Amino acid sequence: MALPKVGSIGEYIREQRQQAKISLRQLAAAAGVSNPYLSQIERGLRKPSAEILNQIAKGLHISAQALYVQAGLIEDREPPSDVITAIRADKHLTGRQRQVLIDIYESFRKESHAGAGQTSQNADPVRDSGPDDEQPLPEDYLAALEPFSATSSNGTANQETKEG
Repeated sequence: MALPKVGSIGEYIREQRQQAKISLRQLAAAAGVSNPYLSQIERGLRKPSAEILNQIAKGLHISAQALYVQAGLIEDREPPSDVITAIRADKHLTGRQRQVLIDIYESFRKESHAGAGQTSQNADPVRDSGPDDEQPLPEDYLAALEPFSATSSNGTANQETKEG
């Protein structure tokens, strides 16, 4: 997963903090580090340890791996997917929203990869899904939606209004 090239880890942290719209003090408190220390990291005067990077990543709600790669502690192993590149490039999302979408996407990829390697009889077969191949909603979900919708004669749901 490729990261945007920034001059230093401190600049990258500052960029992520600004995109998340949190102050230096807020991030310092969330990461459990002092304001002056975080300021020195952002200005490139200090090089944080892996432990501090992990705390900062938690405070920013981003992947610690992203900070490790940016700091040069680990190598970026996988080429970026077009989906992840598009998520990172979307300026309408916050840093937290981008990271959540990336985490979800990567979990689906890992699940698919693990599922492809399964040979047990309990494994679900992998199949192509088309527009006519939708799975029904779980019963408890349908029951929860029941008070808010009614089905018309053609099978589509209509919103009911409650007057009171």
